Amino acid sequence: MTTTPGVRRGLLGSRDFRLLWIGETTSTLGGSVGGVALALVAVITLRASPLTVGLLTAAAWLPWLLVGLPAGAWVDRMPKRPVMLVCNTVSMVVFASVPIVAWLGALTTAHLLVAATTGGAARVFFTLAYRAYLPVLVESERLLEANAKLQGSESAAQIAGPGLAGLLAQWFGAVSGVLADAVSFAIAVLCLRSVRARETRRERAAKRRLRAEIRDGLRFVVHDHYLRTLTVFGAISNIALMGYSSIQVVFLTRDLGAGAGQVGVVLAVASSGGLFGAALSGRMATRFGTARGFLLCEALAAPMALLGPIGSGGTGLALFTAAGFGTSLGVVASNILTSTFRQRYCPAELFGRITASTSALNYGAIPLGGLLGGLLGDAVGVRETMMLMAVVQLSSVAVLLLSPFRPLRDFPAPAPQRLHGILG
Repeated sequence: MTTTPGVRRGLLGSRDFRLLWIGETTSTLGGSVGGVALALVAVITLRASPLTVGLLTAAAWLPWLLVGLPAGAWVDRMPKRPVMLVCNTVSMVVFASVPIVAWLGALTTAHLLVAATTGGAARVFFTLAYRAYLPVLVESERLLEANAKLQGSESAAQIAGPGLAGLLAQWFGAVSGVLADAVSFAIAVLCLRSVRARETRRERAAKRRLRAEIRDGLRFVVHDHYLRTLTVFGAISNIALMGYSSIQVVFLTRDLGAGAGQVGVVLAVASSGGLFGAALSGRMATRFGTARGFLLCEALAAPMALLGPIGSGGTGLALFTAAGFGTSLGVVASNILTSTFRQRYCPAELFGRITASTSALNYGAIPLGGLLGGLLGDAVGVRETMMLMAVVQLSSVAVLLLSPFRPLRDFPAPAPQRLHGILG
């Protein structure tokens, strides 16, 4: 691993980390605006049903199921920074097409679905490359701090995003939020192009078939009870969380009578819990231990979701906001701790494939959750579906309570000695 000058003076004193941080924060803000804006375009402009909104959410995550596994092997073969640049450029072009087509009067639900799917595919490759690239910029002992800073600013962006999307929808129309998303990717491209750090080239003994390289990552995860537990838990949790969130705009607008501006404010305040989660993650790791802190975060997040769909009118909006705040706090803090664990624990030369193997199931569960939320929302009602998804989220914690993490104070140390056996 290489590090950049100034890292020891503070992460934000490092030029390369600062550029990555600015670019990621900007694109996350744009993505937060664009995600809400796409749903608002579907609901308000195209009069979409809950099923259609669920499909739109599912489409953005479907690529994890389709290309997640081979993407990990491809990313392991390539320098990470160029991959990230290409992905951000593709996302910029795809999301810019939505307002252009809308202004021409030709926007359709099919176009939204294609844009969401293509942007989702770019996000698959970007995410895998980004997670492997961060240890190039940051020393191992600073990864928890780096992840906390990145996710803290991303949470702040997600707080501002829904409110900004609502304001843009009121002032300029919902598609203007999608344009803001495209502009954010352009800024991210400029920042990333200015990063100077490069990866150390690793010698490959021989060119191996893609299928064999994919199998290496899968085998590592299957035989590692810690990674296996996180993968199963993540899949169940993501089905529940996405089934819940995929129809929340429909719930807020149609069941609680919120306007576009109110939707933005409610989602912004609810997301602010993530900012607190990012700030508290390091303290929880120090006080309780990384593994125990992770379990406490999930134990907080799961029951909070039950509050979201139980109210009506102004009380319903307040309960939904409180539920989102608590859930966001727990989930973001938990993600920081587990992301840092994976970056320290997994061998660098297998990192992309290991991440792809876990993410294919974790993130691949998200479109299933979005589709399930839409189908059940149409069949049994939006409020009832959100309550059911909250119960599923609560039950996912049982996986952790029965796992090898339960007796641990801290996550286990890296196990590089297993690498030879995996690749052999």
